[in-house]
Amino acid sequence: MPVPAPLVPPTVDVPRLHDAVLGWFAVHARDLPWRSPDCSPWGVLVSEIMLQQTPVVRVLPRWREWLERWPTPADLAAAPTADVLTAWDRLGYPRRALRLQEAARAVVQRHDGRVPADPAALRALPGIGEYTAAAVASFAFGLPETVVDTNVRRVIARAVAGEALPGRSLTRAEMRRAQALMPADPARANAWNAAVMELGALVCTARSPACDRCPLAEMCAWVAAGSPPPAEVPRGQAWAGT
Repeated sequence: MPVPAPLVPPTVDVPRLHDAVLGWFAVHARDLPWRSPDCSPWGVLVSEIMLQQTPVVRVLPRWREWLERWPTPADLAAAPTADVLTAWDRLGYPRRALRLQEAARAVVQRHDGRVPADPAALRALPGIGEYTAAAVASFAFGLPETVVDTNVRRVIARAVAGEALPGRSLTRAEMRRAQALMPADPARANAWNAAVMELGALVCTARSPACDRCPLAEMCAWVAAGSPPPAEVPRGQAWAGT
């Protein structure tokens, strides 16, 4: 019976990978309000829903207005739906606003108005999937959940697997690889989640990666292979900077 290939090739120096990405993030991380220690879990949840397929520059003003108007889940739960859709305005995909209000109502009904920390409880909220539950657990509560979005998938595909782009859908193998790459220390693991995502958003982008500015350039499997083109051209990529 053939032995399966390791999730992380033995040629990958994982501690060095961690140090490079976390060191870069310490210098280049964007100053975003939902990353502030003062941001509530509700603020983090709102940011995650708003940032889905929407660039940060468009989300920032809307996020601030939203939190001023509805600073808690109970506030949004009680708001007229028409007002919620109007406030969402041009963020696009207005169903996200409806799902966010449904989630707020569930938080009020099931959790006394407080966003739960437990990933399973988060996943049970309306409109909250695996990624959003992991992101809120990690970024709002410091739980070392593995956070994998398009940006994270792309960085890992290039740096570790030597692939130009990940496939269209997240696979179990990808998820296991991402989990295997998580630092053991919880605080470092949560910083890693944010750092890899930021690297994919700002440097290791889909169409024009800035390899000359990448902290992983010297250890990137894709660069070492000559930066080959993707096996198939994707139909579309998420907004840069999301």
